[in-house]
Amino acid sequence: MPELPDVTIYRERLTALLVGQVLEDVRLRSAFVLRTVEPPPEALRGQVLRGVERLGKRLVFGFDGDLFLVLHLMIAGRLQWYPRERKLGARIDLAAFDFAPGTLVLTEAGSKKRASLHLVRGRDALRQFDRGGLEVDGATPLQFAATLRRENRTVKRALCDPTLFAGIGNAYSDEILHRARLSPAVLTSRLADAEIERLHAAVVAVFAHWTAVLRTEVGDGWPTKVTAFRAGMAVHGRYGQPCPDCGAPVQRIRYADNECNYCANCQCGGKLLADRGLSALLKKDWPKTLAELEERRRGG
Repeated sequence: MPELPDVTIYRERLTALLVGQVLEDVRLRSAFVLRTVEPPPEALRGQVLRGVERLGKRLVFGFDGDLFLVLHLMIAGRLQWYPRERKLGARIDLAAFDFAPGTLVLTEAGSKKRASLHLVRGRDALRQFDRGGLEVDGATPLQFAATLRRENRTVKRALCDPTLFAGIGNAYSDEILHRARLSPAVLTSRLADAEIERLHAAVVAVFAHWTAVLRTEVGDGWPTKVTAFRAGMAVHGRYGQPCPDCGAPVQRIRYADNECNYCANCQCGGKLLADRGLSALLKKDWPKTLAELEERRRGG
């Protein structure tokens, strides 16, 4: 799922390319992608795009007539830009928005179509899409701490909860926790003030770093490689590879459709976190420390 750095770059490039331009046509290849019926999509034709905003992980296109088009890319949704009109034909094409400079195409790979568009009129209607999560960049350490401690849960789950924090997902939460030297499984109620301050600084630093990296990569072009797995990440998507700080192999916890990556040395004092599937299978044979895991591997 595109997180804050990717959505920020999308917003910046859309603003540079299309704000002030007239939306000439809206073409929907998948009727399911538009989740509202009033106002109809035809209401956007001939309207000027006045601005593009970020609302958590959503992009909001503001048009004349007090119209707002709200886009949530979910996991596999992406935006493609073509400096000319383009036909919708590919299986992954969901919708196209034709402007004079070119066509913006919404695509979604995979069989589960989760990306969504909502068209609403007025700021009051737009507020329903605000999950209420704190924008960490600009928030004080005290505001961050109060939000984090609102509910007692693992810090990984807290960071990824859009009602608590805006724009953080599975990928960057791994990077944030590694930078903060915190276990993803520690409960928020057990975090000391100094640890929360370190976590707040890590969120700001990780997002600032990756937004700058992506901004440099894209330049005046278009973000064509929006992915959760990037070269240069410390732990996310790097299971089994060496931690860039200590050299120990990166570990993982698998759950649902996701996995959490972490360094047992840097974040957990050398202790392994129980993987729900494997620990249930191995029970007492589940290694408790990284050293024990390495010893079993050598002996096996």
